[in-house]
Amino acid sequence: MAAAPGRRRPAVLLWAALCLATALAVDRSNFKTCEQSGFCRRQRGLQPGHSPYRALLESLQLGPDAARLQLVNEATKVPLLLELWGLQGNVTRIRIKELNPLRPRFEVPDVLVAEPPAERLAVTGRDEGSLELSLGPAGHRLLVTEKPFRMDLLQGRELLCSVNARGLLFFEHLRQRRDSFSDKVSSSVGSLWDKIKTLFHRDTPREPTAEEGGATEEQEETTGGTEDAGNQSEKPTEATAEAAEEPGSWEETFKTHTDTKPNGPTSVGLDFSLPGFEHVYGIPEHADSLRLRTTRGGDPYRLYNLDVFQYELYNPMALYGSVPLLLAHSARRTLGIFWLNAAETWVDISSNTAGKTLFGKLLDYMQGGGETPQTDVRWMSESGIVDVFLLLGPTPAAVAGQYAALTGTQALPPLFALGYHQSRWNYNDEEDVAAVERGFEEHAVPCDVLWLDIEHADGKRYFTWDPSKFPRPRDMLERLAAKKRKMVSIVDPHIKVDSGYRVHNELRSRGFYVKTKDGSDYEGWCWPGSAAYPDFTNPEMRAWWASMFAYDQYEGSTENLFTWNDMNEPSVFSGPEVTMHKDAVHHGGWEHRDLHNLYGLYVQMATAEGQIQRSGGQHRPFVLSRAFFAGSQRYGAVWTGDNAAEWEHLKISIPMCLSFGLAGLSFCGADVGGFFKNPEAELLVRWYQAGAFQPFFRAHAHLDTARREPWLFGEENVALIRAAVRQRYALLPFWYTAFYRSHRHGLPVMRPLWMEYPEDTTTFAIDDQYMIDRALLVHPVTEQGARGVQVYLPGKGEVWYDVTSHQKHHAPQTLYVPVTMSSVPVFQRGGTVVPRQERVRRSTECMRGDPFTLYVALSPQGTAEGDLFLDDGQSFDYKTKARYLHRQFTFAGNTLTASSADPQGSFDTPAWLERVVILGAGKPAAVVLRPADGSETRLDFHHEAETSVLTLRKPGVRIGDDWAIILR
Repeated sequence: MAAAPGRRRPAVLLWAALCLATALAVDRSNFKTCEQSGFCRRQRGLQPGHSPYRALLESLQLGPDAARLQLVNEATKVPLLLELWGLQGNVTRIRIKELNPLRPRFEVPDVLVAEPPAERLAVTGRDEGSLELSLGPAGHRLLVTEKPFRMDLLQGRELLCSVNARGLLFFEHLRQRRDSFSDKVSSSVGSLWDKIKTLFHRDTPREPTAEEGGATEEQEETTGGTEDAGNQSEKPTEATAEAAEEPGSWEETFKTHTDTKPNGPTSVGLDFSLPGFEHVYGIPEHADSLRLRTTRGGDPYRLYNLDVFQYELYNPMALYGSVPLLLAHSARRTLGIFWLNAAETWVDISSNTAGKTLFGKLLDYMQGGGETPQTDVRWMSESGIVDVFLLLGPTPAAVAGQYAALTGTQALPPLFALGYHQSRWNYNDEEDVAAVERGFEEHAVPCDVLWLDIEHADGKRYFTWDPSKFPRPRDMLERLAAKKRKMVSIVDPHIKVDSGYRVHNELRSRGFYVKTKDGSDYEGWCWPGSAAYPDFTNPEMRAWWASMFAYDQYEGSTENLFTWNDMNEPSVFSGPEVTMHKDAVHHGGWEHRDLHNLYGLYVQMATAEGQIQRSGGQHRPFVLSRAFFAGSQRYGAVWTGDNAAEWEHLKISIPMCLSFGLAGLSFCGADVGGFFKNPEAELLVRWYQAGAFQPFFRAHAHLDTARREPWLFGEENVALIRAAVRQRYALLPFWYTAFYRSHRHGLPVMRPLWMEYPEDTTTFAIDDQYMIDRALLVHPVTEQGARGVQVYLPGKGEVWYDVTSHQKHHAPQTLYVPVTMSSVPVFQRGGTVVPRQERVRRSTECMRGDPFTLYVALSPQGTAEGDLFLDDGQSFDYKTKARYLHRQFTFAGNTLTASSADPQGSFDTPAWLERVVILGAGKPAAVVLRPADGSETRLDFHHEAETSVLTLRKPGVRIGDDWAIILR
């Protein structure tokens, strides 16, 4: 018996190798289509038309903060409860659930940061078939129509959104299984008795069948007698419509995996119609264009966190993370739909203008015909309830703020996390790490973080170190700390099943693993081999997991070691669709199907909390997570997963990160160079140049790829890479300030042009260029052999300055920009001030206290403004002790002034102002510095007449002081 595991090992390794081989190119057959997903097939099978649901308007109950009324499916007589809220800040919440469910249905916890305050509702109109509710002081009204049930949301006379206008509300109520054992026995006995009766009563007139006009037994139960008529809204009853349930309702098989469904069919679906909107965005994660396409004739967009190796581009397949937030934008308004459901979800999008060319639309307009543009969105989830927030804007910034008020803002990252990260699967040992770190020193490429993948642990037992490869991890970390650098190690949520592994033993003894439907610990195959999965939905388990990051628990860890949570969809190599079985059971008895998309969020949440706790609550965490959900922005960074060293993957990283940002996830990036395959030098250089202008900047590579540290591609290419990385570091004050603003207000750091120029229709479909905050426009070079790029400069009456040549360009225009291998087309918006630190050093910590340069780009009116946020870059003191500086810079009337943007904060820093560069300025006769004491000092300056650039040398004032610089 003892030898059996040894005999099985070759088979296991072969199986794992086959899995990896097939994973190197995505096999679509491993992942479901809508047609292969029973609930999606049922939901989509319902065609637009007459809805069976009726609103029982007489049941309206108007409370101090919510309205409640019943809906009834007239086919099944099953009652639902509709709840409505008008929330402060232009948000409407709609919730639909069963009035009397057989058992509770899952409602998503831990995503909303607080219950949003509600406005007082009032009935402002009523007639025989409808009622009108006022939703608060913003003038929003909700018109509820009785039959068929629908809702129309208006502001004044403008229709903003219609709900169930297409009649696609489909709520599968909980029920008893009709083919249960007792039913089968009853049916068999009944059938036998019918045969006996037939023998003795052959001449008895038979009753007509249902097809011939007779009532079935189910129909008789439904219509009932007069004594039951008053209870129709209280007792769920089966109906003829459900007498023959579709295969897959109670059990479903995909490939070799059977999903038992003890609760039966429980899906929910609802449609929303958006008149006046042609452009919709969001619902990450998909490797697709920024603007969502119509799904007619293909699969809906799928939201179901999955481990998909080397994913395909431009299709709606599910990937690693899911945020069920969709934004609609027009030149008049922006609004959002936040569908709070953590089960597998599909989203159908249709439009009455889809497929029409610009000429066709113009022809419609000229002929006075054509219909109002409209986009219809249909949400379909496997379980749970309907819980949806309509974010009514009206501006892009307002929608971002409304979503942030619900789910939280992007966590303010520690400053080092905005630097450059070097990773691969795997750095071999401590000597390899030291050699790579020396390489950055020798080639003068800044780097803040080195990463270790799964091979660093002892047999892939997380929270451990391989004793032969990493025998002295604390010494290794201390050597990095001496160079002001950090390390990130991977800690995945699959735990090796090994009785000699302390982490596994504790989890098992405490009952903290996810369970099978039969109550045993759920196990599957992942990197360590046989693995069990901690139940992160259990608060006690999360607290235990957080405690494991304490320095005395995570042996060898130090304060400069941070964490990467990978494979947390969760990935189960032996599971259906490479993930956990849906009938696995979590804390509270909930099935995995109910909460699948929450799992990754909980992993990142518990890990971040562990890092905070280990510092006594003092230091901000850094945790990178592959899987995510709404609210994940509160806990760290995300990335686009296992991409490939291909030009199209470089190109798709831009719309993918833009979509992440629209869904609140500002701290996003892509593996520089591509995870799979080997990039040629040109692609690698272009990817570094693009990555330097994305929020999370990390190079990463697969185990089987060639080494690709920046200095391995020749001196010419390392010089280009060095220049890109140094440009990133010079702009770190600008990046950090942008993240602070995102943290405070919820705006994405990397954002599509239409967020800044919401009325410019040219920007609506652009996703190869973008804004960083409101000041910089970036168009990375993503085409092989490119000699130039077309850059659209938006803003009527505005100007833009090339950050390299300082040449001024008037907007709006499409500008052809010639490029060389050193070119990264970046433009600063006229009217902005961008702070930089141009003494670039090996890491962010080495640059602390260094002097600043202000780039002042003048508007046509000769004005500009910008700001700078400064703190210690690592602690929560900015929040708990108001230890920060937020400085405001304003140029007007030929005077640049510095003042406090927030007098509540204070922070002592030796940093000073080294230089001011004013773009678009004439030559002054003199330049005078006037500090707060009123004295005046003349400053040296240089004026470049050809480009109208004025450089002021060494003002020498402290960056935290008030002062004015006057051009005379």
